[in-house]
Amino acid sequence: VLWGELDFLLIDLPPGTGDAQLTLSQLVPLCGAVTVTTPQEVALHDVRKGMMMFQKVNVPLLGIIENMSYFVCGHCGERTEIFSSGGGERAAEKLAVPFLGRIAIDPEIRAGGDRGQPIVVAHPESPQAASFRQIAQRIVDALKERDGAEGGSKKPLESLLKKIKRPMGSG
Repeated sequence: VLWGELDFLLIDLPPGTGDAQLTLSQLVPLCGAVTVTTPQEVALHDVRKGMMMFQKVNVPLLGIIENMSYFVCGHCGERTEIFSSGGGERAAEKLAVPFLGRIAIDPEIRAGGDRGQPIVVAHPESPQAASFRQIAQRIVDALKERDGAEGGSKKPLESLLKKIKRPMGSG
């Protein structure tokens, strides 16, 4: 795929510590990992395993996002925490990484995804769009802070090309 000049490339991986995560972390110079979880304990187990794997391969942990954090009824406005609450924030605290924010369950988020029109485009004034923008800004700020601490950003493409020309373990 030819994307042209990119500011960021986000890669959505399946949960856990599988081959995709390990291979990617070995071949590509990653700027950081963001984990998305739901608040219930069963999902948080995978989060902890995945974050520990990224730590072991020296990928900076940028933080945790809690998805499907709550549902607000479109008819009465009542907030319901279907999958419990606060699990992402507790996991972030336990792992000593930033908690980046919560995303509500909202039919418009799903519908926009199906139409190829993210909620930040379709309904930029909505609270859900604001949540996405806040989370994105927190990630950008974390990357800028990290790059500043390292004296400027690395040259990831050059590093990647060296790895492809000289695979790991070959000298």
